[in-house]
Amino acid sequence: MLTNKKISVVVICYMDEPAIPIMYDRVKKVMTKITSNWELIYVNDCSPDNAEQVLRKLAQKDERVTVINHSRNFSSQNSFVSGMKQSLGDAVIILDGDLQDPPEMIEDFVKKWLKGYDVVYGVRIKREAPGFMRISYKLFYRIFRKLSYIKVPLDAGDFSLMDRKVVNAIIAMPERDIFLRGLRAWTGFNQTGIEYIRPERMFGQTTNNLIKNIRWAKKGIFSFSYLPLELISYLAFFVVGLSGVGIIIYLLLYFISPNSPQGIQTIIILVLFLGSIQLLCLSIIGEYLAKIFEEIKKRPKYIIKEILNDHRKNRLNKIK
Repeated sequence: MLTNKKISVVVICYMDEPAIPIMYDRVKKVMTKITSNWELIYVNDCSPDNAEQVLRKLAQKDERVTVINHSRNFSSQNSFVSGMKQSLGDAVIILDGDLQDPPEMIEDFVKKWLKGYDVVYGVRIKREAPGFMRISYKLFYRIFRKLSYIKVPLDAGDFSLMDRKVVNAIIAMPERDIFLRGLRAWTGFNQTGIEYIRPERMFGQTTNNLIKNIRWAKKGIFSFSYLPLELISYLAFFVVGLSGVGIIIYLLLYFISPNSPQGIQTIIILVLFLGSIQLLCLSIIGEYLAKIFEEIKKRPKYIIKEILNDHRKNRLNKIK
């Protein structure tokens, strides 16, 4: 045993029914080497397959397994927060339920945590995915790091261990539109990474596609960067300068060659150019307005339909 401290493992489940028993066995195997005091929290984000029934049987079989069933799909980020809020551990590990995040790495995470690190995250040095997707992910992390006002680790996903004080800091944050790996970096504390190769999904097809990945990239950038707004100012100065140059050129042409053509093509191009810039600026402002609109509604991040093996509630009842 590495420690007597309680450790929580939070796994989100969406279309991962075949992976559930394998994930359970692998987590159980690694956790028995680390501590006798652990819990496995499955967050079923309204998976359309038979995952809920499989998880229900698993919870009946092992009381260390807590199952949170959401009323509908609330996204992976909110599901992680749901599980983190339910957790009781001194440290919390979060990972996807599709087995792309290897549970065997939990032991290495815990060893780093016991050495004094508050956050230990997995760094994907290689991912087994199509070439275009690999390049897209690499490009996103590097663009995000350049644009963000915080230092976000390159190629680090959600797979991580967080100390209880980090977990408490994150779940106390009131924002609704969550980008967890950004919030994790924003909290500060003592953080380190461990490299690993991320395999393909063992079962089924990924729910990600190009459109979803673009939305994901926008979510991260507009959550942790003001540079898009600054870009509007830079574009404004550029257009003012360009307009000044254009005025000077037309004045010179008027005096040098009064009978020269009026340049209708140039006017059309300039109108289209300026119109495109205006639309770009409006779309940037619209993204920030949409985020503000989402936040001020103050809707809950998720709605829980039921909890199986609710150890948090049981502990509160014992205290009473």
